[in-house]
Amino acid sequence: MNINKTANGNELSIALEGRLDTATAPQLEAELNQSIDGIEKLVFDFASLEYLSSAGLRVLLGAQKFMNKQGEMIVRNVNETIMEIFEITGFCDVLTIE
Repeated sequence: MNINKTANGNELSIALEGRLDTATAPQLEAELNQSIDGIEKLVFDFASLEYLSSAGLRVLLGAQKFMNKQGEMIVRNVNETIMEIFEITGFCDVLTIE
């Protein structure tokens, strides 16, 4: 998985490419832990995300809980497969998806 971060003031955009699964979720979690302090708007771009496992969902939920305290989190460009996962797990009710 590739993680492309773009910071603009207090906004952080993270574009994910590939698979967010058990092997790659710790990498994303580490990146978030290093980058999220002081961020008021966190935007995930899933245009190139091919797969999302429960480990990836756990990282997203943790990021959402953190951002609820200091700003907002948005998930953009979700494909049909990932959206189906969000719907089945109820994450579409927890996340802001555009």
